[in-house]
Amino acid sequence: MILGVCLTLAATLGTAAVQTVFVPVDRFTLAWMHSIEKVRWEEDYGVVAGADPRQPPMLLALQARVRGSGAGMEPPPDAQLRDGWYAYTPQIQRPLALRLTRSIYTADYDFCSAGRCRPMSELLPSDGDITLLEPCRAGPPGPVDQTAPELSPTGPAAGPSPPPAKYPSATQSQ
Repeated sequence: MILGVCLTLAATLGTAAVQTVFVPVDRFTLAWMHSIEKVRWEEDYGVVAGADPRQPPMLLALQARVRGSGAGMEPPPDAQLRDGWYAYTPQIQRPLALRLTRSIYTADYDFCSAGRCRPMSELLPSDGDITLLEPCRAGPPGPVDQTAPELSPTGPAAGPSPPPAKYPSATQSQ
């Protein structure tokens, strides 16, 4: 069994044209630029197997950071300033899915894994609307490779990653 995330254009759900892309990853970072304030936000996630092999995998919100504050997007009160970033643990630590608004008027999300950031559109072209990101798996049930390398953009400490992406916080859009 290979763990990862599934990206689906929400508008295609329930249609013959459903578009879903499987991305094999156990750690990744979503990053974006606030559309008004031009402040970079980053959120680190993990994908883990359910306790029972029949259970679906789970998405874990591990850490988030922001370069400053923006209109209606202030860092939470418990955020700590580290190297110019306000870092904090997201309130919703086990989201079932993320609803990512991908507007044609702003830069796309950056999807960072294996030391590389790229626009989400390289994985799944945007339709200018909502993209669902859910934990999923591919292949027959079996052991998960626990030896996979750290997949944060800047190594084990998951510090700031390379520039641009999007708007509002994925952990806030439940």
